[in-house]
Amino acid sequence: MRARLSVLGAGSWGTALGILLARHGHQVSLWGHMANEMAVLEQDRENKHYLPGVPFPKTLFPTANLTKSISGADEILIVVPSHAFASVLQQIKALAPSLRSLSWATKGLEPAHRRLMSEVARETFPEADIAVVSGPTFAMEVAKGMPTAVTVASSNLEYAKKLADYLHGETFRAYTSDDIIGVQVGGAAKNVMAIAAGMSDGLGFGANARAALITRGLAEITRLGLALGGKHDTFMGLAGLGDLVLTCTDDQSRNRRMGLALASGHGIEEARKRIGQEVEGLAAARDFRIKARDLGVEMPITEHVYRIIYKGLDPAVAVKTLLSREQKPELG
Repeated sequence: MRARLSVLGAGSWGTALGILLARHGHQVSLWGHMANEMAVLEQDRENKHYLPGVPFPKTLFPTANLTKSISGADEILIVVPSHAFASVLQQIKALAPSLRSLSWATKGLEPAHRRLMSEVARETFPEADIAVVSGPTFAMEVAKGMPTAVTVASSNLEYAKKLADYLHGETFRAYTSDDIIGVQVGGAAKNVMAIAAGMSDGLGFGANARAALITRGLAEITRLGLALGGKHDTFMGLAGLGDLVLTCTDDQSRNRRMGLALASGHGIEEARKRIGQEVEGLAAARDFRIKARDLGVEMPITEHVYRIIYKGLDPAVAVKTLLSREQKPELG
């Protein structure tokens, strides 16, 4: 089935998804809010800043005109940073108030009220079908056509399947789920754990410590996800364990690189400049800490990452404290 698709967000992940969908034969409009940057993408037929060496398919069309991008689209896929998500939804609503469906691949919480993207989407478009795309993905690998698998989650499984069909291809497998809450929590909270893993590795604490942080990180993500209404099995899948392992262990992860930089003594702003892209785990550490406290959920790794970022705690002290916490049963 060939469709007209609108991908909103021309960063690395949005561009990669646009390339993927266009390769599958769909007509894809790739929107970005900076007119000069989109003009460069249109001229170069490549996103040289984020995905150098990956040419655009013929059916991928960059634009800075939102009206043009979403007009007549069979599906809108939002891939902007979490802090811009609500604003983009309002712009869409002004142009298409009766929108019937909406999807996103944004990972994070809406910063104003620490809401999941689904809560923001339902408030803006209460009658629309909504879905999230999440899983263990690096943009460059997807853009290059390397094997990848994701989860598409929606309370309407027929809609999830429709979106998965757009994405599914020879090297890209899309599974479906009805756990839209769990998939979002796994995709957002893992960024905090990646900062912790990066710090541990940057301090030279070794593979054993990294494995411990990943495993205990999964435990606290699961606790929070269940408290918010997610399903346990989701956190054992692609959007939970899969995404967590990927982002904690490979230096393509911006959040892991932030942890490495902090362990090396670099300040947050200096590290941001070096990374050159949004590091969602910084805000997520603050937002999930508050959410966990409100719900009475224990999240010690998140708590210590928060203290490092916002209170100046020494990373070495934090990691050692985490690894020397009092003895207790692992499960239960």
